[in-house]
Amino acid sequence: MNPTSAASPGLRLFDLLEVLVREGRPLTLAEAVTASGWPKPTVHRLLGQLEAGELLAREPDGRRYAVAPRLLRLSESALAGSTQQGVRHAVLRQLVADVGESCNLTALSGAEVVYLDRIESAFPLQFNLRPGTRVPIHCSASGKLLLAHLPAAQRNALLDGLPLARYTATTLDSREAMEAEFRRIRKDGYSVDAEEFVEGLVCVAVPVPAQHGGIPRCAVALQAPVARMSLAQAIERLPRLQAAAQALARTWGVG
Repeated sequence: MNPTSAASPGLRLFDLLEVLVREGRPLTLAEAVTASGWPKPTVHRLLGQLEAGELLAREPDGRRYAVAPRLLRLSESALAGSTQQGVRHAVLRQLVADVGESCNLTALSGAEVVYLDRIESAFPLQFNLRPGTRVPIHCSASGKLLLAHLPAAQRNALLDGLPLARYTATTLDSREAMEAEFRRIRKDGYSVDAEEFVEGLVCVAVPVPAQHGGIPRCAVALQAPVARMSLAQAIERLPRLQAAAQALARTWGVG
């Protein structure tokens, strides 16, 4: 492994940790040099940094470096997170099986909505909005839903910096129309995208309950081409969407 191939010093540290963990036993400096193939001064420096950061610790003989409790705790947390992600994915998969169309889990990220997870329907016509995809905040069901529940000052600060670009004939492009939409969302408990972002695509979103009745940070949404499901038909699936949102909240220790 070539240490210069890493993009940053932080990644080089991570590369060395991978080498040590893969060996499965405490290593001396010489053994770490052999296992990594890196120059001795480089390995010595990186081992010192990992020890200072309490990710590695010296064995009683003072020569061998072993995984430290901090790194073990990090590993355990990562495993727990991957289990939670698997449960989340299973909830969405069952939701798609029940409603028959693609569903996703989203959150606000700056002035956009980011897809945290998504399951596509089995139909050949799909929009393929993969996890990590970002969509505008003002014309997506999830974006409007999460905006509606923000404190007014925070919501206004976000919207003040955004051009309300018009994507389709039904995009809401004025603050007055947006505020009226936010009032309806808070009253009804759900949000819709009536072909506001992509012509021919409708969406319904509900909030994932937050701890102690706090501000929702995530949303569950159903998306469908109008050729297969009208907006009215999508709204009929609200009880199932809300049940999935409750199930997701329970995986995060809410409810």
